[in-house]
Amino acid sequence: MRVEKCYFCSSPCYPGHGILFVRNDSKQFRFCRSKCHRNFNKKRNPRKVAWTKAYRKTRGKEMAVDSTFEFEKRRNRPVKYDRDLMGKTILAMQRVEEIKTKREERFFANRMKDAKVVKKQQARVEIEKSIEILAPAVAKREEIMRTVVDKARERIAARKKQRGQKIASNEGMDES
Repeated sequence: MRVEKCYFCSSPCYPGHGILFVRNDSKQFRFCRSKCHRNFNKKRNPRKVAWTKAYRKTRGKEMAVDSTFEFEKRRNRPVKYDRDLMGKTILAMQRVEEIKTKREERFFANRMKDAKVVKKQQARVEIEKSIEILAPAVAKREEIMRTVVDKARERIAARKKQRGQKIASNEGMDES
């Protein structure tokens, strides 16, 4: 079973799904859904349509250059079946996929570093703008925390007192 890529959005096209358009010069175009087919017929450029893989790669939102992409090449030459070779191939595919996901996660984390700083800065500005809304809530929170701490101290004191009474009552029983 060969899973093809959509010509427009690069998502997977499974056998029996999507549309296959064959041009007069015998060039085949596979589309995963009618949305991609319509956009292709309207002569839209996938690099300018925001939801496509091509757009994300050209804008630097996804990895464009990586050695793991070399493994995804289409190979038309059939290989004679060998059980050991197939087992090794499957293990290699899994390993390549692990490496690829780790690299993508690292790429995303690096891309979001700057955004995290900007987000913190925006949060500070928002707090400064609406401090009059937050001040009563913070004061109330401190009051609640004080009451919780006081209640906890009372509980601890009560437990200590109770333990002291138990020990005293046990000592009284030993003497008789």
